[in-house]
Amino acid sequence: MNLYQMLKADHKKVKGLFEEYDKAGDRAFKKKSQIAQQVFRELDVHAKIEEEIFYPEVKARADAEGRKLVAEGYEEHHVVHQLIAELKELRPEDERFDAKFKVLKENVEHHIQEEEKELFPEAKDGLDGEESEIARRMEEKKRALLEILQ
Repeated sequence: MNLYQMLKADHKKVKGLFEEYDKAGDRAFKKKSQIAQQVFRELDVHAKIEEEIFYPEVKARADAEGRKLVAEGYEEHHVVHQLIAELKELRPEDERFDAKFKVLKENVEHHIQEEEKELFPEAKDGLDGEESEIARRMEEKKRALLEILQ
């Protein structure tokens, strides 16, 4: 799997979890909690491999527009981390949980769209020929993080 396929697979997985959450039903608190925990784990791991490996590699080779997109990506991750921290303090039965989870979903979906349509093409220009090594490092880091979180 190449670098962009790997990142898009993570995006697809999280979007699928958001759909599961939406279909769970208003009173399915236990199921919603389980899905939310999966979403938090997937987003934490994905953000970490992007922040520690992908973004620095792109930024190091990017033009001004690429650096701007990377900076925006970091800031969008920051908002997602904040929302996750706030959600972890709530119970799914709390009336704010669904509303905050919806805001998380909207932020993540917006971020995914920008990344795939704007940042990935920019990255392809700068990372030409290095994607497989970056993907290998990201996959290795992802495996290690998932083992820790098991």
